[in-house]
Amino acid sequence: MSISLSDWIKDYNSLESIFEQLKFSTENIPERPPNEEPIVEGLDIKCGPVLRLIATLENGSKNYRGSILLVTRDSSTTVDPRISFLKGPIEPQTTNELNSGKFPVKRFYQIQGHSFWRFEIDIVLDDFEQKVRYSINDSQILTFEFHIPKYNQTMNVISYSCNGFSLSTKTEDYKGSLWFDVIRKHYKQNRYHVMIGGGDQIYCDGIKNSSKTFHDWLYEKNPLKKRSQKLTQEIEDSFNTAYLNQYLAWFGSGYWKGPNGSTLQSLFPIAMTSIPSINIYDDHDIIDGYGSYHDSTMGTEVFKGLGLTAYKYYMLFQHHLAIDEPEYLDDPSWILSNKPGPSISEKSHSIFTRLGYGVGFLGLDCRTERKLKEVVTEDTYKLVFKRLEREMTQDSTIKHLYVLLGVPIAYTRLVWLEWLLGSRIMYPLRLMSQKGIIAKGLVNEFDGDVEVLDDLNDHWCARHHKRERNKFVGRLQSFGAKHGVRITILSGDVHLAAIGRFRTKLHLRHLIDKEKYEKSNEIVKNEPERDPRLMLNIISSAIVNAPPPDAMASLLYRRSRLHHFDFATDEDMVPIFTKDVDGSKRQNKEFLNRRNWADLIHISNIKNFDTAIGDIKLPGPIQLGHPDDLQRRDERELSYKVTENSVISTIYVEKDHNNVNSETQGYEVVIPELIEKSILKHVGKKYLGKRDSLV
Repeated sequence: MSISLSDWIKDYNSLESIFEQLKFSTENIPERPPNEEPIVEGLDIKCGPVLRLIATLENGSKNYRGSILLVTRDSSTTVDPRISFLKGPIEPQTTNELNSGKFPVKRFYQIQGHSFWRFEIDIVLDDFEQKVRYSINDSQILTFEFHIPKYNQTMNVISYSCNGFSLSTKTEDYKGSLWFDVIRKHYKQNRYHVMIGGGDQIYCDGIKNSSKTFHDWLYEKNPLKKRSQKLTQEIEDSFNTAYLNQYLAWFGSGYWKGPNGSTLQSLFPIAMTSIPSINIYDDHDIIDGYGSYHDSTMGTEVFKGLGLTAYKYYMLFQHHLAIDEPEYLDDPSWILSNKPGPSISEKSHSIFTRLGYGVGFLGLDCRTERKLKEVVTEDTYKLVFKRLEREMTQDSTIKHLYVLLGVPIAYTRLVWLEWLLGSRIMYPLRLMSQKGIIAKGLVNEFDGDVEVLDDLNDHWCARHHKRERNKFVGRLQSFGAKHGVRITILSGDVHLAAIGRFRTKLHLRHLIDKEKYEKSNEIVKNEPERDPRLMLNIISSAIVNAPPPDAMASLLYRRSRLHHFDFATDEDMVPIFTKDVDGSKRQNKEFLNRRNWADLIHISNIKNFDTAIGDIKLPGPIQLGHPDDLQRRDERELSYKVTENSVISTIYVEKDHNNVNSETQGYEVVIPELIEKSILKHVGKKYLGKRDSLV
């Protein structure tokens, strides 16, 4: 790949036309799997390349670590794959050097005639932003590129979830693809360095139909026979075939087929060739609701075998690791539990890494240890916060910490619905539905509970998880305040856009210490960079799946309340959606049930950022309506000042899911830095006998 520096920089623009070359039409919704790809340079590539980011700036160095996955079919592959690269500055620099090399490769797994190849990326960050162009076996067809930041630059981040359709969805109703919008903004606007998958990167619920042995087990009406079924080799083989084929189709081609149609999301695999990923997983990466069923169901041999097989393929395709190789447990980016999970007999793998300069990232594994009444064990929480303490102590430059949770932690409570669906009142209906007498589909096939109850049990605010949730939030609050780090939570799962919030309470009565509480109120309203309790929960989903109906969004809005988390902290939903995507006023300002994805950009990465410092930006739609329409109307619509270390988060909401151009409307919120350290008192205490200091 010989090229001059001037041609290298000029040639960057040629790849910006990639999305223009892929014309969208109804023909992109196929009735059958896409045709076999031709063998290129002796390789029959069934999936990849898939980029993964592992770590940056480790132990005070300027390193950048990642990997590239290729999956080839053995019977048609005549040569081993190799990847050569060329890297250099994106924009003109004083240097005129382009560096080339080859990424080391290892075949780390083989199954059912397929080989998994992992290429190790190990690059030194420079004082300018770089692009890395890489080619498979020197093929001009198989040439791709990705971008790495300067050593002192924060990464531009994508956050997404629910990357697939539920089995019941009529796919023909969704002709657009938000991955088109991601690629468009990547090449025309932001140059994303990493995309964070918040769970459900793939929908594997179809295993209920693709594995006949599992299907027969699911619909076995004798509960004793169902629970005593052994995990036979036949069942295990069917699991391997089902997950392998599902991943090869979706990660390899963006193809998915369900009972009500099929879809081709061809830009999803293209995005994975251009933007490195960091992922955690959720239930649909396994099967709908896994982990939130009764212990008697989760403990069956068949269900445990299903979970372990899904976990194996999650590691293979999303982390480029085999669970029987040393690297699976050795990488320093992992935070490992001390013992295996109750249903998935592997250690939970949470992730800590730096997203470039000044930003830490925690991806909490909320699925491996999950039970009906527990999300993460107390022992694992201690390990996670011990690691965070060590990282913040070693690197004082970290000003923001992104915490990735599959399910929102600041969200509307639906405990009353959870109680109703699980109550004795529903027992006769559940029993008759389970026997097929009435209301087919009312209950699930796993343990006979009402179908949507597993979704409610997944939520942090469910009655089984509320105590654990409150303790975890309190720990995050105390940790962020102690280290002067602004914590932002990233979540998906709920198939709509929203922003939850924790913040210092606005005290409306000043019977005691009036001056102190008035001062505290002024900080909350006008100096959020000094509020140690401010934590936003950016909720972005789904990038592919269908949104819930208007009635569900309206129900959430009617049930939305200002909650007193403790004596000094309130939690609520941010009223960001003052306008709809067409500019019309909205009554429901807290939940927007359209497909969406989000990004997080440090203010220093935005053009002309220095002129924005000190501006007041209200959460809301970008360039919609008159500015007066966005003025604060109540105490919940607080302003956020742009400071030197602010992060701008934008949720991009689809305008029309039938429009193949996939245009979106952005809704923007400022995440202020935290400029002071403090030790919080009364965390988790709702009532105090003595009114001590707020901090």
